[in-house]
Amino acid sequence: MTVVKTSLRNFVAHKGRMALSAVAVLLSVAFVCGTLVFTDTMNTTFDKVFASTAADVTVSPESAGSDGQGPRTGRPEVLPASVVQRVAKADGVESAEGAVSSTSVTVVDGDNKRMGSDGGAPTVAGNWTRSDLKSMEITSGHAPRGPTEVMVDADTADKHGLALGDELRTIAVTGDISARISGIVSFKVTNPGATVVYFDTATSQQKLLGKPDTYTHVAVTAEEGVSDEQLKQYVAGALGGTGGAYELQTAKEAADSGREEIGSFLDVMKYAMLGFAGIAFLVGIFLIVNTFSMLVAQRTREIGLMRAIGSSRKQINRSVLVEALLLGIVGSVLGVGAGVGLAVGLMQLMGAVGMELSTEDLTVAWTTPVVGLALGILVTVVAAYVPARRAGKVSPMAALRDAGTPADGRAGRVRAGLGLVLTGTGGALLYLTTQADRASEGSLFLGGGVVLTLIGFIVVGPLLAGGVVRVLSAVVLRMFGPVGRMAERNALRNPRRTGATGAALMIGLALVACLSVVGSSMVASATEELDKSVGADFIVQSGPSGPIVPRAEKALRAAPDIEHVTSYKAIEAKLTSPDGTSETKDLTAADPTYAQDLRRETVAGELGAAYGKNAMSVGSDYAEQHGIEVGDRMTVAFKGGKTAKLEVAAITSDESNVDRGVMYTNITTAAQYLPADRMPPNMIMFAKAVDGKEEAAYAGLKAALSDYPQYKVQNQTDFKQELKDEVGQLLNIVYGLLALAIIVAVLGVVNTLALSVVERTREIGLMRAIGLSRSQLRRMIRLESVVIALFGALLGLGLGMGWGTSAQKLLALEGLGVLEIPWTTIVTVFVASAFVGLLAALVPAFRAGRMNVLNAIATE
Repeated sequence: MTVVKTSLRNFVAHKGRMALSAVAVLLSVAFVCGTLVFTDTMNTTFDKVFASTAADVTVSPESAGSDGQGPRTGRPEVLPASVVQRVAKADGVESAEGAVSSTSVTVVDGDNKRMGSDGGAPTVAGNWTRSDLKSMEITSGHAPRGPTEVMVDADTADKHGLALGDELRTIAVTGDISARISGIVSFKVTNPGATVVYFDTATSQQKLLGKPDTYTHVAVTAEEGVSDEQLKQYVAGALGGTGGAYELQTAKEAADSGREEIGSFLDVMKYAMLGFAGIAFLVGIFLIVNTFSMLVAQRTREIGLMRAIGSSRKQINRSVLVEALLLGIVGSVLGVGAGVGLAVGLMQLMGAVGMELSTEDLTVAWTTPVVGLALGILVTVVAAYVPARRAGKVSPMAALRDAGTPADGRAGRVRAGLGLVLTGTGGALLYLTTQADRASEGSLFLGGGVVLTLIGFIVVGPLLAGGVVRVLSAVVLRMFGPVGRMAERNALRNPRRTGATGAALMIGLALVACLSVVGSSMVASATEELDKSVGADFIVQSGPSGPIVPRAEKALRAAPDIEHVTSYKAIEAKLTSPDGTSETKDLTAADPTYAQDLRRETVAGELGAAYGKNAMSVGSDYAEQHGIEVGDRMTVAFKGGKTAKLEVAAITSDESNVDRGVMYTNITTAAQYLPADRMPPNMIMFAKAVDGKEEAAYAGLKAALSDYPQYKVQNQTDFKQELKDEVGQLLNIVYGLLALAIIVAVLGVVNTLALSVVERTREIGLMRAIGLSRSQLRRMIRLESVVIALFGALLGLGLGMGWGTSAQKLLALEGLGVLEIPWTTIVTVFVASAFVGLLAALVPAFRAGRMNVLNAIATE
């Protein structure tokens, strides 16, 4: 009990010194809890949507994908109307209703502005049925009554300012539907961001499916007292035993299927964010270790007196650990609350990019605060263990000495030796990464090298601090005269402390540097590859709502100043090689002009011959794996079509990263074996301008697609810029997540300086007494902070560039062979670190400058 009382007294007495460590714990716990609450809320939202929209039993075509769409056709798979009648006659069925639903659509308003979300949520078009009343209610107007009327969801109407009577155009593969809004319908649960439009049944069948008297699925409602599983069995019997060519799902199975589909995305997001939270925790450990190490050093005399009056080593050790426990509890409790706030902020952010989440669905599982508290407390106590052991070793004689404990020279030498061994081993693994022949093998070396060099740099940090700080001081501090030299000596006074403080900043900046190198190298490699390989002047890409519709393709081919337009279709087929191996792969059917649009090297044969009658090409890796040579014949079973025997006329080199491993054939060849309604539309198209008329052709293509805002016309410059922007956006997200670790590291610098000022109170008073001005004192502390920040930045950026260079060698094995160091980013981060150091020193320097000289001198 005495230990607890002593710990409480010390904790309260030094609560100001503990504050920044508590903030570090708070931020780390908040990030973990915020991530868990956010992903749980998303799961709750989608669970409610799936539960409210699923019928008791749903009947759909067996060949339909998870979204109900057919294989590459851009249109849904369908059921004949007779299936509805057969299902309705099954035992246990109260009602069976045919429904139409398509996600391969784009909806535009009267100004030709696309209504869909850019955040991944689908645009859904279908017919209005009684089953929809489970999840929707008409809040304005009425349901559509003919081909000129459409109903839209309230969220889309609010977002885009739509009202009754406004005109919408729905673009589908089978045709356009122009209609005026007759009604607005609201979700009874949260709409995660989907755009939904409803038509009458006849219009939906004709315009969305291209076939009257067909449906995409049947919604079946059970009679009272009949379970969903029983109903499924009855319906299966009515359709021929197990259901034959149909897939039957109960409401639970449909919800589970939807949850599984969205769950993979949520898991990636969840674990990625938790990974960054782990980095923040790692950085926070250094802050906590530094805090308790300095507190122990400052209380050496006090601890010595406690030992002299009978306190045992275990009691002293336990006292420090109890303080850490209190710190962990306070920081973690506040962190759990902050995590809920962070989750709400993330929900608002997702709303800005098109995924709507309501605070009504905010989900805080009991495991979330338990995990947050356990992690925060455990990390804090573990981080304080070494300082606690050091406190337990203080002897009673320390009460007769000045505050501070002498460094253990032997321990320092052991630490330095261990750090050099770890760093050397990690460096050797990074070197082996660059020599690997396979990416899978090299990735193991890279992972080991990153971990060992990071730990090695952390361990050897105090040894590096002496040399690196001296070099930095010679460049940065010497110009400030005696004040600069005092700042240098303060930074060198305790290399262990300087090393730990710099290491916290090093971790975040090492990751920033590594990812910058990898991102820049990816962009440079892809740009070089495009310059070498792409001969087309223009690239037309499909939008998020499906392939390029035939009317848009026709408009492209009619554009002026175009030499040729190339179609590019991905067709699913089962390929059987001459060695008897069968596998389902994509076969690319393209116009022969694609050989000009994308320059592919061949290791055997001529690529142009692959576009001949009943001919194809294969990639060199596939050919080597299956022993294929030019002249061999492949058995190709087109999905939804016939089986063909195609001759291998060319083997393309897989050294290139563009279209790597792709197999080509002529569209006319594919058309012989696929019915017209099974031939997929283009997902991408290419165009070549007449020589000297590139600008006119570019403008003409854009004008030709002006009615189709979902498609993008890009020249090579646009395409490269988009690639650069996409990589840049991804890196910015990662940098934003790493910012938490960097913020915690900056708090570590602030805490180190603040505690260092307290530790040097008497010294500061003496310096002020012999003539050091307040401004000089503040400058000294700021310069000390700058050199510590630059020390951490130099280690981090150097380490990160080493990681990034090694990682690029693995990318080279995948075709991305250009190494580019983003020197502008590296230099900017290094200079910014100096400003971070200045910012971190503001409060400690201000407090030092306000000290009363006589009181400071009188401090024990």
